[in-house]
Amino acid sequence: MSDHELRVSKIRDGTVIDHVEGGQALNVLAILGIDGSEGYGVSVGMNVPSDRLGRKDIVKVEERELSQSEVDVLSLIAPEATINIVRDFEVVEKNRVTRPDSVTGVLSCPNRNCITNAGEPIDTRFDVVADGVRCDYCSTILRSDIADYIDV
Repeated sequence: MSDHELRVSKIRDGTVIDHVEGGQALNVLAILGIDGSEGYGVSVGMNVPSDRLGRKDIVKVEERELSQSEVDVLSLIAPEATINIVRDFEVVEKNRVTRPDSVTGVLSCPNRNCITNAGEPIDTRFDVVADGVRCDYCSTILRSDIADYIDV
């Protein structure tokens, strides 16, 4: 191995989330509810070189495959990510994330006057737009700070 290669060990079974925008790995862990107490083996590479992104993060989670709703939320903060499912040390499935048309119940609206913040039993709903997400109730748009409003 040369001095210019990154060495990260393979996982037996689980998920590798690759091509995450640099600096977003900790948000990925938050979305997945991983804080170190659940017993999953987790490897994180942050700000590693990438031909496609310049710099990227990589998250490996052993013994866990992601649900579609988790992938949908990840796509909001990591639209270039690839999800690799690994079984017995082999990648058996590789998919790029696709952004859904909308997400329900996973983001909180920053607008204090929004009906979703009035104590009513109502799920938030955001439409995914070209430059972010827009609240379906009050039309507030979230752009670069989407990760701050993830409520999973």
